Amino acid sequence: MKPTIATDDQALMTPEEAAVFRRVRVNTLAKERMSGFGPKYIKLRRRVFYRRCDLIAWIEQRVICSTSQKPAAERAEIGERAA
Repeated sequence: MKPTIATDDQALMTPEEAAVFRRVRVNTLAKERMSGFGPKYIKLRRRVFYRRCDLIAWIEQRVICSTSQKPAAERAEIGERAA
């Protein structure tokens, strides 16, 4: 059965639904959670959820206009390391 995607921005999505939304594998989301470079997530007991609005915000931070420009999120990460 194919996961359905929540349309309400605050609705909780499972990692499977979030992976479909982002067009990545569930393993990619797990690796991003471990590294701290993925989108925000919610942990309720042992279960992990994502909000659609957090996924969209994370994607929006990675929008670039040219090949020479780094995404805003990457520029912020570099700035944090330098500090």
